[in-house]
Amino acid sequence: MTHEALYAQACRVIPGGVDSPVRAFNAVGGAPIFVDAAQGAHLLLADGRRVLDCCCSWGAMILGHADPGVVEAVSRAAAKGTTFGIATPAEARLAERLVARIPFIDKVRLVNSGTEAVMTAIRLARGVTGRDLIVKCEGCYHGHSDGLLVAAGSGAMTAGDGTQPASAGIPRPIAAQTLVVPYNDPEALRAALEAHPGRVAAVILEPVAGNMGCVPPLPGYLRAAQDAAHAAGALLICDEVINAWRFRLGLYSEAAGIAPDIVTMGKVIGGGFPLAALGAKAEVMDALAPTGRVYQAGTLSGNPVAVAAAIETLDRLAADPPYPRLAALAKRVEEGINAAAEKHGVPLRVQRHETIFTPFAADALPIRNLAEAKRCDGALYARFFHGMLARGVYLEPSQFEVCFLSAAHTDADVDHLLQAAEDTLAAL
Repeated sequence: MTHEALYAQACRVIPGGVDSPVRAFNAVGGAPIFVDAAQGAHLLLADGRRVLDCCCSWGAMILGHADPGVVEAVSRAAAKGTTFGIATPAEARLAERLVARIPFIDKVRLVNSGTEAVMTAIRLARGVTGRDLIVKCEGCYHGHSDGLLVAAGSGAMTAGDGTQPASAGIPRPIAAQTLVVPYNDPEALRAALEAHPGRVAAVILEPVAGNMGCVPPLPGYLRAAQDAAHAAGALLICDEVINAWRFRLGLYSEAAGIAPDIVTMGKVIGGGFPLAALGAKAEVMDALAPTGRVYQAGTLSGNPVAVAAAIETLDRLAADPPYPRLAALAKRVEEGINAAAEKHGVPLRVQRHETIFTPFAADALPIRNLAEAKRCDGALYARFFHGMLARGVYLEPSQFEVCFLSAAHTDADVDHLLQAAEDTLAAL
């Protein structure tokens, strides 16, 4: 069947034909693609085409699709039972691996998604501080829980003005508990904290923003944010659902020289399965039930199949870290696309941070915050996206997302990507 036919079929029984909005291609237009299978760095589409995947399930597939080691580990676990709703020894083994790599946490709680991890981190911060307000950054997406869908990034980019919920169904009083400041602006953060003395429970941010496109922190920004939060008696939550184990073994926060009070992790650490975590010092984590009064629960939390995939992924990354090679491949993409865009006079430039990148439809970089990201040309990016897809390369279907490479990507794959970019930009 064609993608158009599959989409029409899905729309009859699924709202918008998809189970997560960005898959609908609203930002780039056209019928969304449907995938039958994937292997390594490539997707096999439902119409029979084989395309290079530069999204990797939004960063989760750092070892590539259908990695044999992960498949074997998952198969062994599933053969013994897929879920019990009872503790298993493997949960503690995974938690030990996470704690061992992060010097500023003592304990973790396993959950099923990044949204759950952040939702729990917010509740935990409120529980231990006795305060209600949260400060977040414009364009940083922290999942779809009610209080954080204000000036959110990713698929919620189109809604809200920073003072209203970015979704219907969220009461204004809940949204009013979240204060919004620009990313990369420590002065605005300090002003927000000073305007609400003794009321802010936590400041939450992505250390490297990945939901308004790839937007790295300016030098000194993360340290200034931590200092401002602590000066106000608030906790710092670093949402590393994208960042954790993406740039190094562990968290980006540590490399940046900060020690957040609570961290959230997801995507890479789940090995392609629904798994995420939050972590902090023992005195904070022990406020969670059953030892404390901050309640959180989940029937499938720490289920043995996801834990098996996570342990195999983390052990493989530790045994053979792919990060220098991935950064080198991403640098080739950055330099190659930028050179081709300049050659053909197309106002499109790649912004990269180590192993992740975004092609922004802009003629000048850097992009430092949401306001600058939103000035980029969405129509031009849509034409670039579809030109690349027609030439066998799947990029992120919105310039407010980021591209990821996996350990399965090769120099030949990047050669293919750059030739597709050359041809697409020449056509543009």
